[in-house]
Amino acid sequence: MGGTKHDRPHPLGGSWGGHLVRVFRAVVPDGPVQLVGASLPEHPDLARIEDSRQGPAVALRMWAASAPPSARRWWVLACDQPGWTADAFAVWLHEVETADPAGEAWAIVMRQEHRQPLGGILGHAILPAMARADARSLRALMDALPCLELPGAAWMGEDIDTPGD
Repeated sequence: MGGTKHDRPHPLGGSWGGHLVRVFRAVVPDGPVQLVGASLPEHPDLARIEDSRQGPAVALRMWAASAPPSARRWWVLACDQPGWTADAFAVWLHEVETADPAGEAWAIVMRQEHRQPLGGILGHAILPAMARADARSLRALMDALPCLELPGAAWMGEDIDTPGD
């Protein structure tokens, strides 16, 4: 989502946001990548839209309304989820594709009885409804869209919120 954390150094090299691009491209080499917010130091030419800084739900709605390139699914990440690996993403993507082959839902994980939208995978078919939604919070946006709650055994979306983390 391109906040102030996206360009922090990742322990494996490059920036946090750049690490997530590398993970995605290792699994889906030709898939489109778009940023909401600032560009990444190692990927200054990636397509991006400005972030209105009104929260992730508004950013996602704006992105959906921007007519993103055609893709069957979109992996939606926050820059402070740098724990992802290519292996974990490949397993998570396979789980989503098996459960929602047509890409008609927002595949999310349940953790400690809470739905985790970031790190989730959006089916392209729901982008028009996302763009029309008036939700201002992620919870309200999930309530407005078809969601598929999955176990996500390989899901690595826990946020890193402090320098100590």
